[in-house]
Parts: sequence; structure tokens; C-alpha cells
Amino acid sequence: MILNFNSYEIISQASQLETAVRGIGGLTSISLDTESNSRHHYPEQLCLIQIAVDHKVHLIDTIVLQELKPLKQVLADKSIQKIIHGADYDIRCFDRHYGFRIRNLFDTGIAARFTGITEFGLAALIKNLLCVTILKSERLQQSDWGRRPLSPEALDYAAADVHYLFALRDILEEKLLKLRRTTWVSEECARLEEVRYSKPDFANAYLTVKGAQDLNDQALAVLRSLTLFREEEAKRQGRPHFLIIPDYALVTLAANPTVNLANVTGLGPIGLQRFGKGLQEALREGQAAPPIQREPRVYVRLTPPQTARLTKLKAWRTALGIKLSLDPSLLWPTISLERLAKTPESLEEEIKSVNIRAWQRDNFASSLKNCLLG
Repeated sequence: MILNFNSYEIISQASQLETAVRGIGGLTSISLDTESNSRHHYPEQLCLIQIAVDHKVHLIDTIVLQELKPLKQVLADKSIQKIIHGADYDIRCFDRHYGFRIRNLFDTGIAARFTGITEFGLAALIKNLLCVTILKSERLQQSDWGRRPLSPEALDYAAADVHYLFALRDILEEKLLKLRRTTWVSEECARLEEVRYSKPDFANAYLTVKGAQDLNDQALAVLRSLTLFREEEAKRQGRPHFLIIPDYALVTLAANPTVNLANVTGLGPIGLQRFGKGLQEALREGQAAPPIQREPRVYVRLTPPQTARLTKLKAWRTALGIKLSLDPSLLWPTISLERLAKTPESLEEEIKSVNIRAWQRDNFASSLKNCLLG
């Protein structure tokens, strides 16, 4: 298959979007992707939406065209299949920025895994299944998609990401049909449709900073003050956190709050000129704040019989994965096996839990019961 790059259209006006949406009406499937700029802007922006229909690609410029109401109905239309590769991030993006929902999803990444394919990145799938090599430049992946104008190279890259999804879908559906796993993937995609964007917990963000676990209680209070300062500064400058103050610099400052700021790696002279006074104030507030006492970690160790049972259950799952040529982790959730190792008598309740898919219950619950009782 050869991609004709003259077949894409940049949509930057409301009238163009309305025309494109009318053209989508009545179609049975479209392919979809998005591009954001989290490495360059804070909060991140959804910069481009790529939609392929037949042999044409619509590149919707969401920096210029911010009103996308006509697209909402298309994404939610259950009669139109949406082919996406690795849809988790895209679903969260649409929810976060517009409150849009995606229905009738076919995720080629999920589908590939359920056929037993181990290289399920988009470029690898296109190369191995379609014998086509597409440009997957790290430079383009990490470029600022919010800058305008986008280069022809960037536009080609964005268009290629959705153009080949139809062909991938067809091949993967045929494989799934032969393996009798079509309903497995359908259920996984339906569950993925329910994913929603969750707002970060800024108040406790300091606990996730690398190196925070090595700080004492007072240094933790300083770190909390610093992370809250960095959050506000990132919003003010519109730049990602790591471009304001990297994590390692935060930890250095928290551990040594009276250090000369000019000597701290990661705090350049330009940064100190921009926010040095605010940073010093945050350091003073952190030092004056009461120490933060960590919640004690409670480790519940498995008893020897429970450990042996978990080993047996994991061996059951591994053997099943080998038999089906599938990643064992797909076949039964580890968290469920851990619960069963502790309370095997809860099997009937466990197989009805939200962690267990219908396809897992229908195909493997009986085998799992035999493993537990054997």
C-alpha cells in the first residue's frame, strides 16, 4: 500500500470541519489519532487530530480551530467504528479537553496482543503485517506540535499514523476470527472506552518526586512547598515542570534549603532571574512548616501455604499463556490471583469481580477452579 500524501486536508476553519463531518456521516469506520505537546507546554495542548476516511486524511488544527462540537457526535456514534492504535491516551485527551466520548472502538494495539504478536508498536505492526516502513522519528514525536506552521515532514508523519490503520484492522480482524478471540478484543475495547481523565493530585505531588523517599520529615515539608511553587510557576510560564525545575534539583533544595541557589545544578541563571525570589520564599515557607510524618508502610506477608498457592496459580496462568501463545498477564489479572492465594474459598465471588472480564470467566474459570482444588 502506498500513501498519497496529497490526499490530506488541513482543517482550520469551522466550515471545513462541518463539511468533513458531513462526509463522515454514513461511513462504517474511520481511523483516528492525536498529537499533543506535553514536552513543551503546560498544561499540555491537544494540537492536532488526524482522521482518515477511505483514502483521505483530515488533519484538524486544534490550535487554530478550538470549537469542535461537530466532532462530538461522530466520536459518540456507535454505528461508526473508530480505529485507533493505543487509544488510552487519545480517549483521556478527548475527555480532558472537550468532554467527548468515543464509542465503537477498535484498538489495533490491543488486537495485535490478542493475536499473539509481541511487537505491537504501530511502526512494527505496519512493517511486519503490511511490509511498509513509515517514518517514526523520535525528533518528530517529541517536537512541539503546538507551533505553527507545521512542516510538511510533520504533516506527512501525522497522516501516516492513521492512513494504515484500516489495513491493519482488516488483517488483525481476520486473525482474531480464526483464533476465535473477536469477542475478547471487543470486550477489552469496550472497557477502554470508559477510561476517563483524572486530575493530578497537586497537594501530594511531592510524594512522587524521585528521591522523596530519602528525605527526612522536615525536608519533606520543604519539598511539598517547592513542588507547589513549581506548579504555579509552570502555569505562569506555560512550560512543563521539568523545564522549570527538574526533580533532582527539588530534592537537592529540600535536603539543603540554605544552599546558595547559584550552586544548584538544574537552576540556571535565566531561571533564577525569572523566579529566584519566589523560590526563596517557597524555601522559607517549607522550613517554617511543620514536619511531614510519613504514613507507616504496612507489609502483609503471605504465609508459606499462601505463597505456595500463588506460585501454583501463576504457573497455571503461564502454562495457559504458552498453550495459547499469549502474554499470560492478559489471561487473568495478577491482583485476582493474589486474592485467591489468600482466600481460595472466595473463587465464586472472585470470578464475578470487576477485575474479571466475561471472556476470561467463560474460558478459564473452570480451569482455574481445577487448579485451586487440585
